Amino acid sequence: MIGFELSGVTKTYGETTVLDHIDLSIEPGEFLVLLGRSGCGKSTLLELMAGLRTTSTGTIHLGQERITGPHQKIGVVFQDSSLYPWRTVARNVELGLEMAGTPKAKRRELARAQLDLVGLPEVAQQYPHQLSGGMRQRVGIARALALQPEVLLMDEPFGAVDHLTRLQLQRDLLHLWSTERRTIVFVTHDVTEALLLADRIVLLAPGPGHIAATWRISQERPREPDALRTVHAEIHEHLGVPQTVKGIG
Repeated sequence: MIGFELSGVTKTYGETTVLDHIDLSIEPGEFLVLLGRSGCGKSTLLELMAGLRTTSTGTIHLGQERITGPHQKIGVVFQDSSLYPWRTVARNVELGLEMAGTPKAKRRELARAQLDLVGLPEVAQQYPHQLSGGMRQRVGIARALALQPEVLLMDEPFGAVDHLTRLQLQRDLLHLWSTERRTIVFVTHDVTEALLLADRIVLLAPGPGHIAATWRISQERPREPDALRTVHAEIHEHLGVPQTVKGIG
C-alpha cells in the first residue's frame, strides 16, 4: 500500500486561482473522500494527483515518487465510464493493458479476473450499449483495476446513476476496498455518500479552493445515516446550506 503527500499545491489559470496552497497527507490504504460544492476545485485536485494536470506551485508525491504525469500505480475512474462502444466489455477492460504492451493471453487473464472482482464475469463479450449505467460504471472500475494500481482516484463515479444503483455501487466499492485495501480518493458533493464511505472526509471550499475542515469517521461499516447525524449537521453548517437542499444531502 502507498499514500499521497501534497505540499503547498496551488493551481492557477491565468489570473484565476482554482486551488490555493493545499497541504494534505493521505495514508496508505485510506479511503479518503473529497467533499464540496461544485466549483471548489475537487476534480482539479484529483486530476493533479492523477498526473493529468501539473501544479502551478507545490508538489505531489506518491510514496517517494513525485507525480509529474500519469503513473502506472494510479488508476482513475470518472463519472462517465467512457467505454468504447465498438469494443466488447472484455476488450474495454484490456485497453490499458494493450496500450502498455501486455501480451494478449495475459490481458485476457487479467480482464477476466477484474470482471470477476466487480461481479460481471457474464458480460465479457457484450458491448457497452447492452449494459445498464451501473454495469458500465463497474466495467470502468474493472478497467482502472486491470493495470493493478496501488491507488484508485474516483471523480464522482456514481453521480450519473439512479439512487438504488448508487447504493449498490457504494456497497460494491466498499467490499472491493475491504478486500484489496488500495488507497482510494473519492470525489463527491453528496454528504451522505461521503459519510457512508469515508475513513476521513476533507471539505474543500471555493474562493479559491482550500481545505475548510476535515472529519475522521470512526464508525464501523456498514453505516446507518441516522448514526452519523451529528457529523452530517456539522458538514452542512460548514457548507452553509440547509440539510434539505437537493443534491447536498
